[in-house]
Amino acid sequence: MDELELTEPWEGVLITPGPSSHTGVLVLAGSSGRIERERARILAQEGMTAMSIRWYGGPGQSPGICEIPLETFVSAIDLLESTGVRRICLLGSSKGAEAALLTSIHDPRVDGVVAMSPTSVVWGNIGPGLDGQQHPYRSSWTWKGQPLPFVPYDDDWRAAEPANGPKAIRGWYERSERTFADLLPTAGIPIEETRADVLLVAGGDDAMWPSLPFAERLAARRRAAGRPARLISSAEAGHRLRLPGEGPAPASPQFLYGGDAVADAELGAAAWPHILDLLRG
Repeated sequence: MDELELTEPWEGVLITPGPSSHTGVLVLAGSSGRIERERARILAQEGMTAMSIRWYGGPGQSPGICEIPLETFVSAIDLLESTGVRRICLLGSSKGAEAALLTSIHDPRVDGVVAMSPTSVVWGNIGPGLDGQQHPYRSSWTWKGQPLPFVPYDDDWRAAEPANGPKAIRGWYERSERTFADLLPTAGIPIEETRADVLLVAGGDDAMWPSLPFAERLAARRRAAGRPARLISSAEAGHRLRLPGEGPAPASPQFLYGGDAVADAELGAAAWPHILDLLRG
C-alpha cells in the first residue's frame, strides 16, 4: 500500500492499495474531527483507495463544527476521483455520517454512502465558528454559502449524571427535537434525493444521540420515496461502532457513548459484509 500525507487544502491521508482500484472511499470521523487513519488502512487492505481528511479544526478551518462548507467534501471527492477510481463512496460516523449523507445529496458523483450512528436531521453548531462565537446557534453546514436549515439545542436540558463525570447527552437531542418540533420538517435530511446506495448502521444503546430512531426515520423516508435503504442494527451497541480490525474506542472523560466493546464490535462485524458489498458495488 502507498500512504500519502495531505497538507493542502486540508490535512489528511490518501492510501492506495496498488496500481489501480475500482472504489474510492472518503472516510469521515465524527465530532472528534480526527483523520481516520486506521479505518482508511483497513479499507485499503480490502483493495480500495481510501482517503480521510480533517474537516474542521485544522489550519484555516473553523475551530468548531459551525457552518462547515459541504464543498469541503466535494473537493475531497475531486481528489479521490483524480486517482482513477470508478466508484465514489463516503463512509462517515456520527457528525461524519451527517456530512456524508448531505454531501451525497448535493454531489451526484457519490455512488454509495455508509452512515454509522447517523442523524436524520441537520443540527446546530458544536463549538465556535470562524468568528470565534458559539451562540446564537447556527447550522453545522453550508452549501454555496447558505446555511442549511437546522435544529438548535435546548440549553435548559440538564444531564442526570454527576457534574464532574462523563455524561450521556442523548436526552439533550431528544429534548431539543421536542422543543423545536416545528423546525424538524425543514431540517430533515432529504435522503430520498440522493442517487447513492445507502447503508445505515446504528446501535439502540447509543447514549450520545438516538441514532437508531434516527436511522429508522431515514430508512422510512427513503423507502416512502420508492428508494431502497438497508439498516443494520443491534439493541446492545452504542455510538462508537468498531469495524473488524479496529481496536476498542478509548474511554472519554466527557461523554458516555453507550454499548460496550463487545456489542460495538459485534455490530461492526455484522455490518462489515454489507459495507463491503455497498462499497464494491
